[in-house]
Amino acid sequence: MKKALLIWTFLACFTQVQAQDPHFSQFYASPLTLSPAFAGKFDGNLRVAGIHRNQWPSINKAFVTTSAAVDFRIMQGSIAENDTWGVGLMAFSDQSANGAVKFNFGSVGTAFHKGLDEEGYHQIGAAFQVTYANMLINTTNLKFLDQLTPYGFTGVTSEVFSNTSLQNNYLDFNAGVLYNGSSTDQNNFYAGVSMYHINRPRQEFTGAYFILNPRTSIHAGGYFPAGQTGTVHVSGLLSLQGKASEALIGGAYQFIVSEEAEKPTSVYVGSWMRLNDAFIPYVGLEFGSFRLGATYDINTSSLKPASQGRGGIELSLIYIKKDPESKGINCPKF
Repeated sequence: MKKALLIWTFLACFTQVQAQDPHFSQFYASPLTLSPAFAGKFDGNLRVAGIHRNQWPSINKAFVTTSAAVDFRIMQGSIAENDTWGVGLMAFSDQSANGAVKFNFGSVGTAFHKGLDEEGYHQIGAAFQVTYANMLINTTNLKFLDQLTPYGFTGVTSEVFSNTSLQNNYLDFNAGVLYNGSSTDQNNFYAGVSMYHINRPRQEFTGAYFILNPRTSIHAGGYFPAGQTGTVHVSGLLSLQGKASEALIGGAYQFIVSEEAEKPTSVYVGSWMRLNDAFIPYVGLEFGSFRLGATYDINTSSLKPASQGRGGIELSLIYIKKDPESKGINCPKF
């Protein structure tokens, strides 16, 4: 009875801490975690995107989040030229407390974008995604206050939690809608809404269960030319889940540093801000079919004394395969 009560108490505290889903500062570089409606919405035939985040690196492996995704267009010869149909596959891993708590997800989704004009400058799309989720809590890796003694870790909690491993599997359903438009072939703007955990999946461990709150994300952005060789990219995100919320806004300036190659090399410099939480400088490099991005969260919230101003290191890499003879499509650029 004592063991079951302690486990239930731990899970209740853990669920309150995890009231908000894992997130990325470079949300614009992880399209399928932002919305399933971005599947197939890129200028090319195949896109591979990876992103890795280490939050609060001053605390050993406090939160480590990694995602990898691939998406592509299908039925290109069977639908209207100004329509786009995409399929996306994604794997997602989130670990915290030095690997004691692990979330692993695998997703598959599809998105259809209908052209609103003959030129294909405006599209509206809808998408659906299914996720298989696995959650593992290895309590033998957790350390509690009553285990701390001058001679190491020992005590009541370690005995109660010895050799305890909690697992939970569930299906999750997500959806999104997206509007995408351009006034010329040199700019783009988009706005959309996505919702994750529509079915409110149930997380259950040893008789205790919790209902996962839906997460709604409102996102928008675009790019437009600035000067002879520059482009300004802007984007914003508002996420709402239960009593938690997150708002990010910012932009970057892209300037071409080499025009000799078939695909020019560009450098990106900019910053985003997570309101009331962190300032997020960004640098990026685009070369050939690749784009590499890096950010570092500088904490500005009330957690600054505990985190010593350190936030999260984040790296992203996107590869897009495009046939030289393929016709470009109007789409957001990540």
